[in-house]
Amino acid sequence: MEKNIEISLLFDFYGQLLKEQQQQTVTLYYNDDLSLSEIATQLNITRQGVRDSIKRAENLLYSYEEKLGLLKRFQETEKGLYKIENLALKLVDRYDENTVQQIIDTVKSLHE
Repeated sequence: MEKNIEISLLFDFYGQLLKEQQQQTVTLYYNDDLSLSEIATQLNITRQGVRDSIKRAENLLYSYEEKLGLLKRFQETEKGLYKIENLALKLVDRYDENTVQQIIDTVKSLHE
């Protein structure tokens, strides 16, 4: 996965755990696509300070994911839902509505 996308996704899950300045720098850098210099000017800190803040935030985001695995679980759930959707579409194409409803009811009863 491309790093920018990965960081944005990790930020969606764990961004609130970062310090406010780290949240700002990550948002401005990854979501608003500002340069380090532009962020430094906007936040009234040095360019190096921006870079350090982003790097610390990235490390924290990766650390949270390693410990909690929310992004990985989310992605696995999405893959599973995609598979279920495809199977459901095949059922609709193959069977009549009553048979599909019976299959749905059977699956629901297994989950209860």
